Amino acid sequence: MTRFGAHVSIAGGILTSFDRIKNIGGNCMQIFSSSPRDWKNAQISDETASLFLERKSKDDIDPIYFHANYLINLAGDLSGELSKNSLIHELKLAAKLGIRGSVIHIGSFFEKELPKSFSLEKYHTLLSNIQDILDQTPKKTLFIIENSGTKKIGRTLDEIAFIIKRLPDSRVRVCLDTCHLHAAGYDLLSVSKVDAFLEMFDKKIGIGRLELIHANDSKDPFASGRDRHENLGEGKVGKMAFANLLKSSTLRNVPFIIETPGFDDLGPDKKNLDILKRYISS
Repeated sequence: MTRFGAHVSIAGGILTSFDRIKNIGGNCMQIFSSSPRDWKNAQISDETASLFLERKSKDDIDPIYFHANYLINLAGDLSGELSKNSLIHELKLAAKLGIRGSVIHIGSFFEKELPKSFSLEKYHTLLSNIQDILDQTPKKTLFIIENSGTKKIGRTLDEIAFIIKRLPDSRVRVCLDTCHLHAAGYDLLSVSKVDAFLEMFDKKIGIGRLELIHANDSKDPFASGRDRHENLGEGKVGKMAFANLLKSSTLRNVPFIIETPGFDDLGPDKKNLDILKRYISS
């Protein structure tokens, strides 16, 4: 059965996330481990970790994911080393807290055009850094690549497939964001197009690699290359895209997590989550 959740704040301490997700009706969630805009690593005591695991079990909030730092760029030189160390720390923390792994925007080459072909030389630093992370982190944690809607790495399934095929580790998974798919030009507005997209994903990457869906509407037109999230039903993605994804038997056990701005502009809220749940019967 589909699990529904949201990215929620850890303001006031990581344990507060459970109250926030319960208050909006979610049964899975995504959180930051620390501030997403600096390199300071989270420090969680053994006592807090024990209480986190107790709440996770008691409240049946599962799965839980970290969303990695916004500064991450595993394709860079200096930034690549900082990014690698940050993710090694975060995945070790994930194992301690019973968190599945980290959802990661893996980086950018800072180029004006998308690559027309892929070469090992160009992706060497990125692949080397990801492999180092996998080698130095607990085997039960997942490295989850989030697709991009802009000119950052991971806009196309072909590029994600190229990266994953060179990292022979089942821990490398994918998070698909609906706003990003819309921005990148993937049409999900009919059942047949969703089926064709998922068939293409399976052929290029493997459907078993799909770990979760970020269910976000978009402020921008189709294939715009812009990534601005909107509340569900208020944007350009279209109600039927969400309904078609939720009705797919292929995605029945894939969690759907919202990262919407909120109808009160305070972040993902109950109204957005309720709308998402209703789409399953639309």
